Amino acid sequence: MRWGELMALTRADIDQESMTLVVRRSVVEVGGQLVVKSPKTAAGRRSVALPSVLRGQLERHLSVYAEPGADGRVFVGEKGATPRRAHFVKIWRAAKQGAGVDKSVHFHDLRHTGNHFAAASGASTRELMARMGHASMRAALIYQHATVERDRVIAKALDQLVEGASHGLDDGVQGS
Repeated sequence: MRWGELMALTRADIDQESMTLVVRRSVVEVGGQLVVKSPKTAAGRRSVALPSVLRGQLERHLSVYAEPGADGRVFVGEKGATPRRAHFVKIWRAAKQGAGVDKSVHFHDLRHTGNHFAAASGASTRELMARMGHASMRAALIYQHATVERDRVIAKALDQLVEGASHGLDDGVQGS
């Protein structure tokens, strides 16, 4: 998700049972003020399925860090306000250092990595567009990097298709 989409999330946007969240809003800074608005395009309003492996971490975050109630914000700063990018830099640096992550990694790189993994899972370009909230194929294609591992998966799938087709031909020939 984008920074502004994350900052606009409320508990009502998250369905813990189905592990999905709905992106309905985004927070932007206009003239020094934070403004909650609709995403830039209709594609930005979307439902995103979360991996089940994150269930425990999501539950912990909501119980420890999020505001209570359906309208409670999911991400709240130290002083009870919506975090601003400028204030988050210090927290981000400390988190990277604690996790042993290179200093050059930007917060938006997490979005890129997650979407690369979604592409590597076999998601189609149209599925990536829906998941990322992109209106254009050009933007979604950025996340579809070719990898040796994915190429091996494709080759294996081709093997299975050819083997399945050849078995069908063998069966047909024998049955004639």
